[in-house]
Amino acid sequence: MLSFHLSTAMTDSNKMVINLALFGLTQSGKSSSGNILLGSTDFQSTFAPCSVTKKCRLGRSCHLGGFMRRGGQEITLQVKVLDTPGYPHSKLSKDHVKQEVKEALKYHFGQEGLHLALLVQRADMPLCEQEASSPVQMIQELLGHAWKNYTAILFTHAEKIEAAGFREDEYLHEASDAMVTLLNSVQHRYIFQYKKGNSLNELRINILERIMEIIKENCYQVLTFK
Repeated sequence: MLSFHLSTAMTDSNKMVINLALFGLTQSGKSSSGNILLGSTDFQSTFAPCSVTKKCRLGRSCHLGGFMRRGGQEITLQVKVLDTPGYPHSKLSKDHVKQEVKEALKYHFGQEGLHLALLVQRADMPLCEQEASSPVQMIQELLGHAWKNYTAILFTHAEKIEAAGFREDEYLHEASDAMVTLLNSVQHRYIFQYKKGNSLNELRINILERIMEIIKENCYQVLTFK
């Protein structure tokens, strides 16, 4: 059973915890993105000819002091990230992956709630209709009818867009019909993740700032799982 309400993750007047979950195809860069968001190497991230992540795992970041201001006060931010197995998976069935993620969402975010699901998509690979249907369907089934309000697309390998001579708006204008449909569904909430020319800390802050903009647009509401 899903429900949504205002976040209770504001544990005191100057500290906020945000809860994120990563979804996407195998080898899309979920675990690597999770490590960037956490500022750590909590999640195993490596190239492999098969799916690497087989179980959900929650990572917690250190506290980011003075990350933002709210009500005239500086807010310290902590990020919790749930890494999930990719789907389609090279070794696990859809039902297995779905049950694994469903239990993890309930266990980790059942009470505090989920602020945002990040659908990780490689920017250097076109999204086709058949490929898009698997992770999107998984999110729809796990998050329910409100999934569109709690999902954003995270484009990994975005530095390859620049290398190819595209601006972000040009890239999105040339995107596949499947990607355009997906972008429309999530109200054009997207983030580009670059690994070239920026320090990892700068990259992390840029992504977190965009995530906070989206969470603020949702009035800090969360999805809970019962």
